[in-house]
Amino acid sequence: MTAFAAVLTLAAGVSGAVQLAVMGRFGERIGTVPALAFANCVSAAIGLAVLLAVRRSLAGFGDAAPQPPWLWVGGLAGAFIVFTVTFVAPRLGAFTTTGLFLAAQLAMAVVIDRFGLFGLNRIGVTWPRVLGIALLASGAALTLHRA
Repeated sequence: MTAFAAVLTLAAGVSGAVQLAVMGRFGERIGTVPALAFANCVSAAIGLAVLLAVRRSLAGFGDAAPQPPWLWVGGLAGAFIVFTVTFVAPRLGAFTTTGLFLAAQLAMAVVIDRFGLFGLNRIGVTWPRVLGIALLASGAALTLHRA
């Protein structure tokens, strides 16, 4: 299962890079906000179709409504990410956008792990993690320089 999870994560990473490039072009053609709205409608339709295929009902969707509102942050974050890459990718390029995004994502992941936020296990901050973030931040900053 760990190998499958790793492969799935790598595929999602590839998909993320493709998404930001495609959404950047889409946003240029129809506007950032309309592209965001359309992409989220497509995501919602796919999500509902998968829910129906797996659970054979919409019960899982109804189970989300009574949950604590802080758990809905995932949806808000997803919309913010799609909006941001749609707006930023044409201006900075796929490489720089991805570099900055990953540096910030990993830095926040260390904070989440360190304090066990959102119910995750606490994982200490070690010097290799700090060094990794520093190297990623340096690499992300270097991507801002164009030839």
